[in-house]
Amino acid sequence: MSPDRKKGKQRAGTKAAPVAGASVDLTRLLDTVAAFSRQTIGVVGDFVLDEFVSGEISRVSREAPVLILRHRHTEAYPGGAANAVNNLVALGARVLPVGVVGEDEGGKKLLEQFRRKGVSTAGILRVRDWVTTTKTRYLAGWTHTTEQQVLRVDREPNGQVPESAQEAICRRAQQVALKADAVILSDYGFGAATPALARKLKAKRVTLDSRYRLLEYANAGITAATPNEPELEAAYHTQVATDKATLEDLGGRLARDLGLEALAVTRGKDGIVVFERGPQHPGKDLHASYIPIYGSDAPVDVTGAGDTVIAVFTLALAAGASHLEAAHLANYAGGIVVMKRRTATVTTAELEAALRREITAVR
Repeated sequence: MSPDRKKGKQRAGTKAAPVAGASVDLTRLLDTVAAFSRQTIGVVGDFVLDEFVSGEISRVSREAPVLILRHRHTEAYPGGAANAVNNLVALGARVLPVGVVGEDEGGKKLLEQFRRKGVSTAGILRVRDWVTTTKTRYLAGWTHTTEQQVLRVDREPNGQVPESAQEAICRRAQQVALKADAVILSDYGFGAATPALARKLKAKRVTLDSRYRLLEYANAGITAATPNEPELEAAYHTQVATDKATLEDLGGRLARDLGLEALAVTRGKDGIVVFERGPQHPGKDLHASYIPIYGSDAPVDVTGAGDTVIAVFTLALAAGASHLEAAHLANYAGGIVVMKRRTATVTTAELEAALRREITAVR
């Protein structure tokens, strides 16, 4: 038997079981992960610092019906667009971040973390009087028990990014777009990533994660988007619940309204649904493929999972994957990362291990 025929025979045995038209070749996914380290990804967006303050419950306060926590430790992680950067670095990609931080402790911590990981900070502006968005989560627990989040305090900038800073961000984003294999727009509503900026980019492909204004990115040159189901519902003021027809109607509308090649809607315990058109699905209608959740439906911590999803989805597209293949890899990554505590990342080794287990199970 020729090597080519033998290789083809092996591949024929590594396809995932068909699920609502969502079958993919698992070996191709492994090949895609192997190509991650050769990709350059730009990340333009709102950088956030995620803080976790852990405390042991000592007693109830006499001053008010609240817990008194004995401070254990405080941890800080990149969040928002910075978490997408962190995930891309963990996957071996070259990352070019663009955004703004304040001349404050939060901004200092984010830049220090990037530098320690070898990420260029040339595209990140430090603006006086700008507040670096910081989300501080207070976690309480007894000795030898699992901590529970009891309070979150957000520090956010007041007002818009200064006009001079917006112009500088746009220039740097345009420069990055020319060098990158793909650009992620991470719009948390703080002003670094905007529809106006998206329309000025000249990138090979642009993926979008927008918390509050999906529809404003119509005709903005977006290739694909990865909203979660509540964001899709909010865009059209319609609730999906368990209605598959409504989900497919809203997904199709959003893909058409934004002029997307593909849309990947994350659905928590229900996995991901991908809307796409292309050679495999000719015609005007978009084809919906349902990908079931990978791993447990009882997550440990979902903080930042959406950032992991768009990072892996975009990196896979840059590495040559189809939209469906990219969504499958993002689904694996999401399933892995929600089983970790804090704002976490996924590595190539973890993705490869998950894929090999699936291949072994199929064979």
